Amino acid sequence: MTSAPILSIVLPARDESAGLRRILPQLCERFAGEEIIVVNDGSTDDTVDVCAAFPVRVISHPYPKGNGAAIKTGVHAARGRILATMDADGQHDPADIRRLIDRYETGYHMVVGARNAGSQASWGRLLANKIYNWVASWMVGQRVADLTSGLRVANADKFREFMHLLPNGFSYPTTITMSFFRAGYSVAYEPIQASEREGRSHINLLRDGARFLLIIFKIGTLYSPLKMFVPISALHFLVGLSYYGYTYVNYGRFTNMSALLLITSVLIFLIGLVSEQITSLIYQSKR
Repeated sequence: MTSAPILSIVLPARDESAGLRRILPQLCERFAGEEIIVVNDGSTDDTVDVCAAFPVRVISHPYPKGNGAAIKTGVHAARGRILATMDADGQHDPADIRRLIDRYETGYHMVVGARNAGSQASWGRLLANKIYNWVASWMVGQRVADLTSGLRVANADKFREFMHLLPNGFSYPTTITMSFFRAGYSVAYEPIQASEREGRSHINLLRDGARFLLIIFKIGTLYSPLKMFVPISALHFLVGLSYYGYTYVNYGRFTNMSALLLITSVLIFLIGLVSEQITSLIYQSKR
């Protein structure tokens, strides 16, 4: 029986034959003997034929399920104790995986390749990623240098702990990054330079951007509900108090609207408090 590899590299691919032609020769040369898995997410081009020329394992979806679904398929099939994921569009340099592994072996549970400003496809995407990074950093209480990077190295067992949370779409990096942070695992960022992608991107900035924000709040509230509920409660309290001051000074009375806002602020805070306790109990049971 063949011994299990130390490293498994997972590449989700949907119509990425051009990118695979660029990176598979380098991956197979640099990581000979390790497991390389290409998950063909219902491609209509010659992705499978390109992979057939290299010693890689190909798993095919019968139809496109999404980038996150492809990652889940690859991770479930991976046998290595160290897991690496990278995009198949040619943006990532296979040589960077070794740098991420070296950093990982210094005591981290996950190391993410953080793209510099010159690696962003457009100014709009650069701005959007900066906003995502700022919001995510606030939610998890740690600096998030690149929330949406697809290049990362992680402990395979710890990665699988959060598989049920990963969406099938393009925001799996958002979910897994925030999950690692909120679980208290050690996460590091390694600077990388990403190249221009081969072919057309499947990401829509507006549509998928809104989904990214929703997932940030979903994961944030899953592990720390008070991060969401306290600011909303405080906003209602301040508005209610300000409105009460205005009506008292001008009309000498306490209005129903002030009462409604103040009561709402208390209710929101109590809901957040209960949510925090439920989250703690659920997480403790998992651990």
